[in-house]
Amino acid sequence: MSVTLSRMEQKRHELLSDLASHGTAILIEHGIDDAVADQVATAIADFLAQHWGGQNITIPKDYHFKLSNRDMVIYQEFARGVPYDALAIKFDMTERGMRKLIERVTKREISKRQGKLF
Repeated sequence: MSVTLSRMEQKRHELLSDLASHGTAILIEHGIDDAVADQVATAIADFLAQHWGGQNITIPKDYHFKLSNRDMVIYQEFARGVPYDALAIKFDMTERGMRKLIERVTKREISKRQGKLF
């Protein structure tokens, strides 16, 4: 008897399998025995499933340390008149996400210029 998984179940299994496989590979690269590396990586994937299972989490595509430079490039292009939708397409984001990013950078830039008033 074969079991048909829903699209969400397939994605969940893919995420946890990818996490375990990647974890195993990294541990092996650092000299950990293959079997031990597999056990540790599987334990991490199991921990994620146990403690975060049932949550809806959005994982950003970019690394945190890359965001600041990218955000400034986007902000500068927006300041030159590039519209939200064009920026969203160019930087592989949603238009809503782009609007939030521009708002966040604008607030940060204003704060830098004005300093703390109180």
